[in-house]
Amino acid sequence: MPLSEEMSTPEDISRLKQLKETEALQRAWDEWTRTRELLQETNALLEDPDETMRALAVEEHQSLSTSLTTLVESTVPALLIPPSTTSHLSAMLELKSGVGGSEASLFLANLLRMYLRLANVRRWQASVVSQNANEGGGIKDAIVEVKGEGAYEALSWESGVHRVQRVPATEASGRVHTSTVAVIVLPLVEEADTTTDDLFNMEDVKVEVMRARGAGGQHVNKTESAVRLTHIPTGITVSMQDERSQHQNRRRAFTVLRSRLMDQKITREIAERRATRQNLVRTADRSEKIRTYNYAQERVTDHRIGLTLKNLSSVLEGDGLQDFIDALQKDHAETVLEDMLSAA
Repeated sequence: MPLSEEMSTPEDISRLKQLKETEALQRAWDEWTRTRELLQETNALLEDPDETMRALAVEEHQSLSTSLTTLVESTVPALLIPPSTTSHLSAMLELKSGVGGSEASLFLANLLRMYLRLANVRRWQASVVSQNANEGGGIKDAIVEVKGEGAYEALSWESGVHRVQRVPATEASGRVHTSTVAVIVLPLVEEADTTTDDLFNMEDVKVEVMRARGAGGQHVNKTESAVRLTHIPTGITVSMQDERSQHQNRRRAFTVLRSRLMDQKITREIAERRATRQNLVRTADRSEKIRTYNYAQERVTDHRIGLTLKNLSSVLEGDGLQDFIDALQKDHAETVLEDMLSAA
């Protein structure tokens, strides 16, 4: 019987998948064993009477010790953490100005540019779906789509309240003002993604069309191009009017609706997993401030992990932001591993 027929049952496929998932862990274990043996062999040469041989042994010992430490502290723990189910998802960012009036809108424009710059650095495709300008300058709110492998996984750490402390250009006395911007990061669900068909039923969605508001000339006055969707079971409402045609606005609105429902689903699944364990996995809390940008001291502080970087300019240019994302992902991975060990 051919191998393909022998391994055609669900149990066999599951077994093969498990074997494949453990290959990397087996390689890491083999490397650790081999490195430890070499280190033990090198220990004997540290007392060699030949000075040249002893110097080479010291150098080799340091190199092997470093490799062993990396395997124990980074490589193996990373392989023990269950693979992410959201690593393939793109992201949708919703930015809304909070306290601070026009200064909050100006800061929102700074954050929007920061995320667009990060997307460029990471070679993601980013596009501003909609934005509403503030009369006093800046942007009141904006929605951005960021498409690319790992975009949602990385940007999900940006969900929360971002606080800025700086002297506004209009402040004659030089007094520092505090303003905030709320950022919500949702998984971007494309219309063609058949894996998300179970997110909602069309009969549960109320679709309304209306004339678009604001400037736009005859097109806006005569055409009902704006679309508003209401998902009746959850009460989620999405309005879209930035596109020229009703069809385009409808497509955009359903994309946003799918993303919000997917976000609810992921959040619900995380909550359910938490309920099965006594130790909770720390995640970004959208209800609290997560980061402070202090212009006077050129520093940025992430309050979730207590990390402060004195490179405000680099963070706002997108490059330094990656340092925060890496630190948050590392902290999350360590927390998950600790949780797994305590539950074992």
